[in-house]
Amino acid sequence: MKSTVKKIMPAKAVRIITGKVPQAKLSLSIKVVEVFSRTKFLSSVYYIFNPEFRRETHSVMKGKLEHLKSFQAETSNYYLLRRNIHRLEKGLLMSPRRDIFGASFILETVKCFNYLKDLYPKDEQITWANDVLTEYFAVTVSQKDRDKAERLFQPLEERETNKKPYQRNGDIELRTSIEDLQVLAQHRRSVRWFRPGKVEQEKIDKAMQVAAQAPTACNRQPYYFKIIQNEELLRKAVDIPMGTKGFSHNINNLAIVIGDLSAYPFERDRHLIYIDSSLAVMSFLFALESQQVSSCVLNWPDIAIKEEEVKKQFNLKDSERVIMFIAFGYPNYDEKVAFSQKKELDRLRTFS
Repeated sequence: MKSTVKKIMPAKAVRIITGKVPQAKLSLSIKVVEVFSRTKFLSSVYYIFNPEFRRETHSVMKGKLEHLKSFQAETSNYYLLRRNIHRLEKGLLMSPRRDIFGASFILETVKCFNYLKDLYPKDEQITWANDVLTEYFAVTVSQKDRDKAERLFQPLEERETNKKPYQRNGDIELRTSIEDLQVLAQHRRSVRWFRPGKVEQEKIDKAMQVAAQAPTACNRQPYYFKIIQNEELLRKAVDIPMGTKGFSHNINNLAIVIGDLSAYPFERDRHLIYIDSSLAVMSFLFALESQQVSSCVLNWPDIAIKEEEVKKQFNLKDSERVIMFIAFGYPNYDEKVAFSQKKELDRLRTFS
């Protein structure tokens, strides 16, 4: 069985796609895949011999371990606090609102808050958690676990903040029209030719502030951007992703988007690092472009040797996975960009 499965490993798949595999081997490959794809069990047997998902499963397990171990320190998990506070937010904004909600997790939330507020007293996330918890105890009715949590709750000292659920002002005039956004989207293209020079930190930070507003499951934001501008590190990093051949020497600013699987205790959430970070990336790119800074998302296929190279170069944890690389900088308008025809609307959406 093992020798049969080896016939369709990734290296062979390339030859299949390019037509360099004899028809007999292609037919065998189809038959093997057909057999192992019949049931979930057979598919799992196939991947015992095919190692392509082992790095992902290892990272998921390492992230789960980190997440669970954090509970040994008085439930000091930062991601847990963010998730639970957001769950309380959703309960507070419901209409009609229930008299009691969140009782199953309010104790762990308060313990987590009390621990983390002493570590990060000036963290805006702690202020947000403080305001939501204060509102929660003000509007819910008596209940055993809720009352015990209220007695344990150690709120921050009085400060002028109001980060609880609120009503948006519908009268605010949004200056960006759909036409403006369309112009920005069409002007933004993958730019591969940049003028020399580093992008100022102020502009990068402004773009990151926009990216931070992107939606994310339970507001966990399980990612961070590693900005590379040091010349020595750049030269080591720019050739790691695929698709940079011919222009990597021209890259003066690089971002590596990294997902953190320690944000989750369950395997069901393993894809959220890719979804949430990608939502943030698009906002980041638009925010850069609005400041006359162009960008190019670089190809990052799931290849073991490249992932190991990045982990070693930048000392990433086993629970962290590279999502993508982004080259960015001031565009050289003397050079060209690809037209990149997009799909027609009818190929992108349906109405039911």
